[in-house]
Amino acid sequence: MFAATLAIGLNAAQAAFPDKPVKLVVPFAPGGGADLIARTLAVGMSQELGQSVIVENKPGAGTIIGSEMVAKSAPDGYTLLVSSIAHSVNPSLMEKLPYATEKAFTPVSMVVRSPNVLVVRASSPYKTVKDIIAAAKAKPNQLTYASPGNGTSSHLAAALFADLAKLQIQHITYKGSSPALTDLLGGQTDILFGTSGSVGPFIDSGKLRALAVTSATRSSAYPNVPTMAEAGVAGYVSEGWYGLHAPAGTPTAIIEQLNAATRKAAQSDFFKSKLVHEGMVAQTGTPTEYEAFVRAEIARWSKLVKADVITK
Repeated sequence: MFAATLAIGLNAAQAAFPDKPVKLVVPFAPGGGADLIARTLAVGMSQELGQSVIVENKPGAGTIIGSEMVAKSAPDGYTLLVSSIAHSVNPSLMEKLPYATEKAFTPVSMVVRSPNVLVVRASSPYKTVKDIIAAAKAKPNQLTYASPGNGTSSHLAAALFADLAKLQIQHITYKGSSPALTDLLGGQTDILFGTSGSVGPFIDSGKLRALAVTSATRSSAYPNVPTMAEAGVAGYVSEGWYGLHAPAGTPTAIIEQLNAATRKAAQSDFFKSKLVHEGMVAQTGTPTEYEAFVRAEIARWSKLVKADVITK
């Protein structure tokens, strides 16, 4: 009798989820691609879950500060991490993390995939990718690139560019896209591989010039902008991505509920309409599929870190 009563109680507790707001932790400063995705996704998730879904920015240390916060949160489904490519590279890029990436989190779902865009300020003398390569080779270690943090898609895209084009360029890291863009616009740095969401408004306003996209094919948001491969960097492909992770130990029933809400929100017309101009593509799936994808990404970037292609 006691066991039956306990089972009923547990089922009732799970069925009650959520009975308070759900938090999406963005490990970047406000204003970037991750922030845009989280705030847009929160609208649809709120509707699906019947509770408020709020966004909290916890930038710093290449996403480690926000990730640690979620890793050490209660595994009850109320605190989720907006994970990105940094989630898969930090285990090999950082000497020591305050959490074990593959043990500290439970996957919820992939949300979007997105190319980065190589941009320079409008007054820059660099009109093409070949201009940048020529300048960097003429003066090694003089050209600088900004990024919103170590291990971010922006950092990895630039490091891969430097490796394939055989360049020596300096990495200047920031605590998010907004400060990185501020210094690029102000002339403190030379180039930036930014997410479409963060650099799009500045491209539209004419403050930034787009030179190439990092995906294998051209972006629907910038059909006249060549890919890096088309611009002269053979074999170059580097895409960013975002998804959701919960703390390890979150009950399967809650993960399934969050997955269903995420997938419906990401496939809504409202969400997709926000992605069109940003060059992002909604891509959701099961927790198992997302886990397999992240594991493959961890292995991919680990090889490049060990080969010193990706460094701090």
